[in-house]
Amino acid sequence: MLDWVLDVSQIIIADIVLSGDNALIIGMAASAVPEESRKKVIFIGLMAAAVLRVLFALVASYLISIPGLLLLGGILLFWVCWKFYGDIKEFSSSDEDKDKLQKDVSGKGMKAALITIIIADVSMSLDNVIAITAIARDNKTLLILGIAFAILIMALFATAIVKLLTKFKWLSYLGLIFLVYLSSKMTFDGWLQLYPFIQS
Repeated sequence: MLDWVLDVSQIIIADIVLSGDNALIIGMAASAVPEESRKKVIFIGLMAAAVLRVLFALVASYLISIPGLLLLGGILLFWVCWKFYGDIKEFSSSDEDKDKLQKDVSGKGMKAALITIIIADVSMSLDNVIAITAIARDNKTLLILGIAFAILIMALFATAIVKLLTKFKWLSYLGLIFLVYLSSKMTFDGWLQLYPFIQS
């Protein structure tokens, strides 16, 4: 019983850290599109993240043993960081540029935000599922609980993050710093996982 409680606690912590940053990605991307499109972007981003987590969970026991997967996820996340840097600069630009961005309701702005979210969802869903699987091991109940809780965290926090980022623009840069750190950690851990196979 104590082991089960400990495992659940570890999964909750992993979910808060790894699903929280997924919600951050969705929130940051949504804050850069016109207000009338934000709910749609958030909904699509959350649905994609939920579906990807379920799909990855179905093959989780295989994913955790594949060398190089974390490294690939870290590289993908670095691309997302670079993309967000451009988005933040555009979003913080002159009023004239902002007016232009607001007029571009459907086209490029929304499409670019969705592409960024989907790529981030793939990388972060993978990271989240691998972490949960490492804790849950063969316990399917724990695995399902972990995935469900991860989706719940994203659903609860994404909208709040959008509101905060819209009101306090400087928070986007703090989010970017955190994502760069996360990308670095994922890439480093992925390299450590792959290194023994390169050496042999």
